[in-house]
Amino acid sequence: MGPMRLPQTPSDLLDLDLPRGEPWGYAFAQCLLRAPWAWRALRPTPGLLQLIRQDLKRAFLELEGRRKEYPLADLGERPPHPAEEEALRALLARDPEAMARVLQTHGPYPFALYRAFRFREGVEPLPSPRLPREEELVGYETQLKALKANALRFLSGKPALHTLLYGARGTGKSTAAKNLLHLQEARMVEVEPTALAHLENLLEKLALLPHRFFLFLDDLSLDPREETFHHLKALLEGSLAGPPANVLLLATSNRRHLVRHQGENPLPGADPQAWDELQDTLALSERFGLVLTFPPFDKELFLKAVAHHLGRSLSPEEEKEALRFALQKGFSGRVARQFAYGRLTTR
Repeated sequence: MGPMRLPQTPSDLLDLDLPRGEPWGYAFAQCLLRAPWAWRALRPTPGLLQLIRQDLKRAFLELEGRRKEYPLADLGERPPHPAEEEALRALLARDPEAMARVLQTHGPYPFALYRAFRFREGVEPLPSPRLPREEELVGYETQLKALKANALRFLSGKPALHTLLYGARGTGKSTAAKNLLHLQEARMVEVEPTALAHLENLLEKLALLPHRFFLFLDDLSLDPREETFHHLKALLEGSLAGPPANVLLLATSNRRHLVRHQGENPLPGADPQAWDELQDTLALSERFGLVLTFPPFDKELFLKAVAHHLGRSLSPEEEKEALRFALQKGFSGRVARQFAYGRLTTR
């Protein structure tokens, strides 16, 4: 374990996401959530508590010094997170048991402070994720109802199913998945395709945390000839551990990825490789207990989506304009939204 790094001058505070209130105190509280012993404190031992006590005493003395030398007013605009408030109280009381409880309740940084994350080479917090409106999608009410019901079961600690959303591009699969962040207590980690090889390292950390996470795999390839397919297959069916109980997989995929070989109808003896690839694809998709299909838009649903985004019914002339717009890009929810927003911004 290396030493805990504390801010030394006011310029050290400028890059921090600080809340309203006395900035030095909350900056030091965030340092405690990032401390080298933060993950170990989730299961503290007597020796670790002694180490935390020493660090709290040192940090308390340094905090008093910073406050006197550099008195500062608010640097932040958001309200403090409960984890920051509780960590600051533990620091002022020099109470290692209280600090351990903070980490056990909220987790270490960044999981203590944020709800949305991206996983690439490491975990990056997304302080202000761009979420779709809750009523953004039209035409997939049955799918959205099933998705939300499964998500609520998971968040309440009940058995839930790993979920695959598949269908044509622009139908709203990713929007539907991201909409789950509107649910209370929901947290989401979006996994970049290049990071799938390191997914087990992420899951080991998430398993230690008190929160429940949707692990979002966007535009997943279910092609057995691609490397990411095998990383996910090993995780779902080949790993002894598998995803921890506080993680629910949420994947989107293009229809063509899922059924690429089905049209060929390979026979076991005629083309063994094609047959094996088809069986691998079907076996993996079946590991997702809930599979929701997002079929392509037709003309009627496209016009309904345009009207929904505009917030009113369409005139005959607007219907013609919308259909002309779709001639170039096709019928989809994304194209309907683009047309509607274009109308709204030009009026």
